[in-house]
This record gives sequence, structure tokens and C-alpha cells, in this order.
Amino acid sequence: MSKLYVLATPIGNLKDISQRALEVLQEVDLILCEDTRHTRKLLFHFKLNKQTLSYHQHSKLQKINYIIDLLKNNKKLALVSDAGTPGISDPGNLLIEKIIEKLKDKVEVIPVPGSCAAIAALSVSGFSTDKFVFLGFPPIKNKRKKFFEEVASAKHTVVFYESVHRILKTLEELPLKSEIVVCRELTKKFETIYRGTTEQVLKQLQNDEIKGEFVVVVGK
Repeated sequence: MSKLYVLATPIGNLKDISQRALEVLQEVDLILCEDTRHTRKLLFHFKLNKQTLSYHQHSKLQKINYIIDLLKNNKKLALVSDAGTPGISDPGNLLIEKIIEKLKDKVEVIPVPGSCAAIAALSVSGFSTDKFVFLGFPPIKNKRKKFFEEVASAKHTVVFYESVHRILKTLEELPLKSEIVVCRELTKKFETIYRGTTEQVLKQLQNDEIKGEFVVVVGK
């Protein structure tokens, strides 16, 4: 039976990769990458000489069919994203859906867990995480108002991602008195965690150098 490993990679600090992940990367025939250049840096660091193939949100159906054909021929594949867990706010879930739809009982889809920025941020938030809502990235244009209405009305802790280009705009659209935690560059050299009301965190960020990727956690 063919195998597809859905394999988490570090979100910053390369020491966070698991021994099992390294063994799987060594074992597979091909690694499906969001960006082959990014993944090759990871492979080079761990001295893994493996073949890679790009698969990302702009990949066409032809590429998906090619990957399915590889699995039909009993190839072992690993799916990785640039950082974190594939399929979590990531195009990997579409590929997995198509593979299961086409191959069903002829393929094993195996999780190799590890880093996830949303879970890392929740773990240090201090908010209740017995139940939480993950909302991915806010829409860039359309449906932004609806997105932030959903955040404001949620009954449980909310976590979502935001880019360096829109973090200030996003915080301005959150209720100013909400208690939030904003994590920047998690596990990296300049990791910073901001805590307070939206208004307080917004002021901190406006007075700081805004770099990197952000995770926002909104308490309830």
C-alpha cells in the first residue's frame, strides 16, 4: 500500500523537528513542498539528499493527478509546508481530499505531528483553551467585516494568523477593550509576545519594529 506522510516542519527553530520526522524524510521517495527552495534549506541543514516537487495553492489539477499516479505506483511521499503543519490554513488539505477521494483504501495518509503556530500561541496565551475557534487568515478585502463580527461574537477563545503588512489594520478592526495576545516570530530569534487589551497591544506595535508573521489570540 502506498503512503502519504503529512509531516510538520519547524515554524522557526530547526531544533523543533522531531526524530521521527527526520526518519520519514529520509525514507520517502519524494517530498511535496509548498516552496522547494525553502524545503531544500531544511533538507540541507539535516544533510538529507532527497528529491522534491512543488505543490502549492496555485498548482493545477494536472499536478494533483501526477501525485495520485505516483501513489498508485506504491511510492512513499511526504507532504510538507514552508513551516508548521500542512493543511492548517494551507493548501495541503485539498490535495489530501483528492487523494482520499481517488484512492480510498489504497493509500495510508499518516500524520507526523509537530509544530503549529496556532497551538504554540494558544499554549502561552493564558486564555481558556478547552474550546477554541481557529479562523486562519482574515480576508484581505471582501468579507472582512463579517470576519471580525465572528471574532467579536465568538463564545470561545479565537486564534488567527496575520501578515506583517496587515497586522496594524487588523488590530484596529478588533474591539479596543478585548484582551488579546499577539505572538510575533514564534520560536525565532526575535520572538515577541504582546499582552493586554487590543488598544494597549496596538500602541506597543506602533512603537515597535513590525517584522515577521503574527498569531493573534482573542480571549473570552
